[in-house]
Amino acid sequence: MLTPKKKTKLQNDLKSYTKKYLNGKIKELDESGTRLMINEILTGALGYAPIDEVKTEYMIKGTYADYVVQLKGKRKFLVEVKALSLDLLDKHLRQAINYGANEGIEWALLTNGRVFELYRILFRQPIESRQVFSIDLEDATQFKKALAQFECLHRDEVANDRLDHLWNKNCALDPNYIAGLLYSPEVTNFIKRTLKAKFNTRFEDEDIHSSISQIIYNEMSPESVKPAKKANTKTPSKKVKGKEDPAPLGGL
Repeated sequence: MLTPKKKTKLQNDLKSYTKKYLNGKIKELDESGTRLMINEILTGALGYAPIDEVKTEYMIKGTYADYVVQLKGKRKFLVEVKALSLDLLDKHLRQAINYGANEGIEWALLTNGRVFELYRILFRQPIESRQVFSIDLEDATQFKKALAQFECLHRDEVANDRLDHLWNKNCALDPNYIAGLLYSPEVTNFIKRTLKAKFNTRFEDEDIHSSISQIIYNEMSPESVKPAKKANTKTPSKKVKGKEDPAPLGGL
């Protein structure tokens, strides 16, 4: 985690960047102008050293990526910049992913200075990618989320392998992976035991899986879902009619 001082600086730098460039006064800006904006993000807000850690116009197989960010000579992620006045498109993503795939770089940041999209490049056949986050700095309601995401790209965090932890978290919370856990024998058996204790009825695996499938495939209102209370599996003690409970030892 960033120190409180560096986190405050990052927050102030992002606010300054937003106020300076995304206040609605700049309507048209070409790609070269947008790169000047990204320079402030990389070398200011995110703390990378110019020249040594931020490589501009990085040659990859006869063409050039806008930026490659490296630490101690190890390439951490590339940045592909499009004009502020353009929306990010699939063709821009393909361009960034091709750069990373050709150079063996696992992370690509695609941006037009307003929207920042981070992708993990998956070296499969064919090459694939997965979006890890997308944030729009023009949307004031996303600022808290943007701060947390940009923190992952800060020099100190990247040096401490924060991107790897971010990817592991992304994989762990993938809905397909979570769905697989829900169907696992351990979870199925836990649900059967819980339901049997509460409703005094036996359930088969198919019963549980059918209900889980409805949860996965049918949209449910969050307001209708309430945390289950722990079932009471203890048998209540019976009192003998006409007799009171014995007093504790010592008459207390």
